Amino acid sequence: MGRLVPAVTRALDILELFLDGDGTLSAPDIVRKLQLPRTTVHELVTTLAARKYIVPVTGQPGRYRLGVRPYQLGARYAEHLDLAAEGQQVARSVAETCDETVHVAILEDTDVIYIAKVDSTHAVRMVSAAGRRLPAHCTSVGKMLLASLPERELAERLPDDAELVAMTPNSITEPAALRAALAEIRERGIAVESRESNPDVSCVAAPVRDRTGRVVAALSISVPMIRWSEERRVELAELAAKGAADLSERLGHRSVA
Repeated sequence: MGRLVPAVTRALDILELFLDGDGTLSAPDIVRKLQLPRTTVHELVTTLAARKYIVPVTGQPGRYRLGVRPYQLGARYAEHLDLAAEGQQVARSVAETCDETVHVAILEDTDVIYIAKVDSTHAVRMVSAAGRRLPAHCTSVGKMLLASLPERELAERLPDDAELVAMTPNSITEPAALRAALAEIRERGIAVESRESNPDVSCVAAPVRDRTGRVVAALSISVPMIRWSEERRVELAELAAKGAADLSERLGHRSVA
């Protein structure tokens, strides 16, 4: 790997400053925030403005905002995004860390569809496949996705008289009970499923967001009960959240610290 070019690094540091606050900056702001010499900042700002990466703010002399060029680059990046492909890469990374089965799924009506999957290397593991469809209320990914819906949309998909099929004796079959479970998931930000879709498997799931902040998928880790414990649940919940955040970042989402 070659060395980093200081001037390029500083220019990128300046551009990333525009992601915070109201999105406008002056040269003195940049000097203060990055602790760079005024001459260096002036030269970099002049160069970035000449290439349309930043533009003057109308009516605010000396202040700049992002120009059209970063938008064009971002739009080109978005054109080539593939949720399934990106999800497969992240799922592989998560699976390598925990050696358990990892899924990425999307919501379709009241079902989930698995769009990416990486298997555990253990002899005892969850048997599934990308493309498989399951009732959302029976899975951790599904409950995570349902919990992320606006209340009105959730009510339309799952009215009070909805019939919820049971995949195991532990499946939730009452809409009221499901709504209570979804409320808890919203508070925690993590969904847990204990033998609700498979009598021998428990799962944890976290939400995946796109660049607008909308939840577009969920990432889960599935574990046979012989390897499941409260300690393992906590550990895997953190890993699922990290994996989901990594996938969200690939989709253009920027978390707010």
